[in-house]
Amino acid sequence: MKRLVAAAVGGAVAVGTVPVVLSSLGFTGAGIAASSIAAKMMSAAAIANGGGVSAGGLVATLQSVGAAGLSMSSNVLLGSVGSAFGAWLAGSEKGKETPSSPPPACPEAEEDQPEENVPEVEPPKAPLKSDEHDK
Repeated sequence: MKRLVAAAVGGAVAVGTVPVVLSSLGFTGAGIAASSIAAKMMSAAAIANGGGVSAGGLVATLQSVGAAGLSMSSNVLLGSVGSAFGAWLAGSEKGKETPSSPPPACPEAEEDQPEENVPEVEPPKAPLKSDEHDK
């Protein structure tokens, strides 16, 4: 039940905040607001494109959404993503630790494995002594 409520809230918040955020950035129904982040974005895009803002670019798309709102399909997609995110957040529960069981003990497997950082090389053998070198 908790996840269902969180999913509903997440979807509603996602759809409801887009117009508010775009408006606060300066993408309004009357156009781009002066001295806003949107105006700075438009200026940068115009300078980059040699004096004009390209159709279909980020600034043009955000202005279109700010003026007319999102289409129905965009609202459905945004609501679905917001719902999934809300349900995921409700299921994560950071404060609750779930006890984990230790891995099963398997003595046969432990014996087959070499110990960590222990080389499997024979130690060097002592040189053979000969009588010729002692004289």
